Amino acid sequence: MKKVLEILGIAIIGGGIALGGYKLFLEQPQVIIQRTIEPLPNIIQANDTETGVYNVATATDFTVAAEKTVNAVVHVKNTAIKTKINPWAEYYYGRGSGARKYEQVGTGSGVIITSDGYIITNNHVIADATALEITLNNQKKYKAELIGTDPDNDIALLKIDADEELPYIPFGNSDQIKVGEWVLAVGNPYNLTSTVTAGIISAKGRDLKGNKNVESFIQTDAAVNPGNSGGALVNTRGELIGINTAISSKTGSFVGYSFAVPSNIAKRVIEDLMEFGSVQEVAMGILYSSKENESIDGVKVSNIVEDGSADKAGIEKGDIIKKINHIKISKYADLAGQLRAKRPGDFVNVTVDRAGVLLVKSVQLKKRRPTFVSKAFKWGLINLTKKELKAKGISSGVRIYTAGGDHSENSLRGFIIIKVNDEDIHDAESAVKILDALSRNRRYKIIIEMLNLDEKIERIRFR
Repeated sequence: MKKVLEILGIAIIGGGIALGGYKLFLEQPQVIIQRTIEPLPNIIQANDTETGVYNVATATDFTVAAEKTVNAVVHVKNTAIKTKINPWAEYYYGRGSGARKYEQVGTGSGVIITSDGYIITNNHVIADATALEITLNNQKKYKAELIGTDPDNDIALLKIDADEELPYIPFGNSDQIKVGEWVLAVGNPYNLTSTVTAGIISAKGRDLKGNKNVESFIQTDAAVNPGNSGGALVNTRGELIGINTAISSKTGSFVGYSFAVPSNIAKRVIEDLMEFGSVQEVAMGILYSSKENESIDGVKVSNIVEDGSADKAGIEKGDIIKKINHIKISKYADLAGQLRAKRPGDFVNVTVDRAGVLLVKSVQLKKRRPTFVSKAFKWGLINLTKKELKAKGISSGVRIYTAGGDHSENSLRGFIIIKVNDEDIHDAESAVKILDALSRNRRYKIIIEMLNLDEKIERIRFR
């Protein structure tokens, strides 16, 4: 037994020595790696002023803007009495026997802008109306009174007498909008009330060619269809930045782009309509040529109206207008948009580039003279003062103040019409009548004698 215990002890001791030797010389030591986990970097929102590793924009939420505006956009019903003539009845039964009167109904949208019921819409929505009906979002109906219109900017002002304070949309500053900014279009397309669509601002200062006016529309890709006209274009804060006016489409339905009158223009128009009953247009006293401005970033002054606002402020022929106040001017539509948002007597700081040197001139805007429009030629004509006639060395004539949308017509802006078919032109109103009467009779050629911007006589033949 003693022998067995000795052998067992020797085996245990030998096993321990062998195990220790393995641990010491053969087995690789176990490496314990400790990692310090740093906290994830803070995610900084796009409107945060701190600097972070990541910059993640917050998702745009349209619900607040929609809730603020949807009840302030109304349905506008325009009823007009039209007369249709049956020529056969007129021929067989005498004059007046073929006349038949009928009602024509048009619809659109409008925006409540005061709690006591003033509503802004498009002029084309209410044109020729004999009765106007407003339907609120809660389906209450009211007869509307037409306060005033401005066809040039396609704006009309209506008033309803409601038995309660109405929700309204406050005006925003359309000069501060940016391309790429989210917007909502609120209106009543196809008589579908309370419709809200979203998009972004695609462009600013857009001029739709083919019209007699130089416009300065906001272009957006928010879906706008027939019935949206006169509705609201709002920013994500629910502020009114435009009045939806037109779509660019061959089908009459939305295909990607729509256009709105900027709120700053619309606001100035309705303030004039409320205070004066008509729009007080301003003039800066400059002339420009579309040909000269095709490749220029800004508006080049082709000529100066003597004793006009620009002349008195020291602006010269050849200056390139770069800014009005703090707003960049890239093309004439930008300049026209800024002027349309101003009133007679306002001062504006005009930054001009004169031979590479930037100068700032303070210009006091004057009231624009009455404009008479030839529908046939799409020209807006104004009378000249005696002093202007004397300075040009002519006894009579009228100036082309605005021109049509195509290139050739625009190139005549600023020209002075002296004669039409050898008949002296003394005032703008009679000139329009002569031009439109001659254009209706295709047998006559129209030869117009003009004084161009270089004060040289040109004769232009129209067929």
